[in-house]
Amino acid sequence: MNKSESIKHLATSLNKAQSEMSGAKKTARNPFFKSSYANLEEVIHCIKEPFADNGLSFAQFPISTDGFAGVETIIMHESGEWISNEFMLKVSKNDPQGMGSAITYSRRYALQAAVGCPSEDDDANAATPRPQAKPAAQAQPKPKAKPAAPAKPAPSSKAQQDNITALAEQLNLDDDRLSKSLEWASGGSCSILSQLSQTEAAKLIAELTRQIQKPTN
Repeated sequence: MNKSESIKHLATSLNKAQSEMSGAKKTARNPFFKSSYANLEEVIHCIKEPFADNGLSFAQFPISTDGFAGVETIIMHESGEWISNEFMLKVSKNDPQGMGSAITYSRRYALQAAVGCPSEDDDANAATPRPQAKPAAQAQPKPKAKPAAPAKPAPSSKAQQDNITALAEQLNLDDDRLSKSLEWASGGSCSILSQLSQTEAAKLIAELTRQIQKPTN
């Protein structure tokens, strides 16, 4: 990360802006995984007014190197203070379409991460009320312990699902190939991204990354 000599005023204003931001609504549809996501326009809509009210602005510049493309995101304060960082993805094909796809994805992911703008359901688990503890009952004889049920595998995280979505679109996978990839990763147990476990999602990410990085003749 790069920054100006001081970011005192920028940090204060960014803190205020974040407290005013709403979550980015998932209004865009992903035809590959039959799911929705917050697109770049929605992320900008969520931060534009809080940024303007607190003397903040941002800029993103396309960058590329050695088969990678992305953006440098700069967050600026009216005082002249600034912070910036680069985010790049490997292009699926070294042509304008491949470069444009990587830059578009990089803009959304980099901006949302840099300003701290969550998607609307990122905090759904935290918002779910926990059951209240029941009053202690009188001591009762302890029943015989039942054999512990096998632990369920941890579900894939949102970050893993977003990563798989980006990699799949870089590879231009059609619906049939995507379904087969999901079935392969899950051992045939599911064909929906959200149903993958963390281990299965990691397996699929590794395979899609390997396909992207495979040398082409």
